[in-house]
Amino acid sequence: MTTMGIQALTEKEKETLRLLVSGYDAKSMARHLGLSVHTINERLRDARRKMAVSSSREAARQLRESERRTPETLGNKLLGGAGVAPGVEEMTAPAGTRRIGRPSGWIAGAIFMSFGLALLAFASMTGSADTPAAAPSTAPAESAAVAAARDWLALVDRGDWNASWGATGQAFKALNTPETWARVAQQVQGPLGAVKSRVLVSEETVPAPPYGYQMVKFRTDYANKTGAIETLSLVREGGSWRVVGVTVE
Repeated sequence: MTTMGIQALTEKEKETLRLLVSGYDAKSMARHLGLSVHTINERLRDARRKMAVSSSREAARQLRESERRTPETLGNKLLGGAGVAPGVEEMTAPAGTRRIGRPSGWIAGAIFMSFGLALLAFASMTGSADTPAAAPSTAPAESAAVAAARDWLALVDRGDWNASWGATGQAFKALNTPETWARVAQQVQGPLGAVKSRVLVSEETVPAPPYGYQMVKFRTDYANKTGAIETLSLVREGGSWRVVGVTVE
């Protein structure tokens, strides 16, 4: 494995490789990231060149192996890996959610995030003084998964690292100790500042093997960054929705 090659990768290139190892193809990555297929292919080509490999999947595999040894990616990456852990339940799509296409392949050990993505610092919209007086009439209906995502973000907003780690899924805990999570979360949250507002953008059911997961997105204004997109991935464990990944872009 070429450590120097991995260190030379940009965060955007790593993000693309993480999605690839999670089963996304160029088209689904382009849809997910809101980019063109051409841009995705350019990222993959540059990553192959830096890592001196001929295959994008080999580059993605090497990055995954490297990050498994250092499970703490922040900034436009996902916290928590997403292999399906014991106790994860098969789920059906809640009413009103949109299903996105099944990735063309799947490699166990990452649900997505690019970790597989990472990032946070947020506040609960329920009962908060920062909550807008009224949600737009076009706002998506909120489900149990969205409520769980909000509750978890409220813990992060308060800096309650132990409780927020405790509310994550087994896949997340397998990759992050409470100490690692607290350190990484503070590194991300600190520069962003306090949460001013948070609005639900979308909820999608991702039918990735073996049971799929729920992807919830919020648009959040921080004191030092407006219009940030927070993406949380949740799975059902023990009858409850658990966060297994989070990103801030």
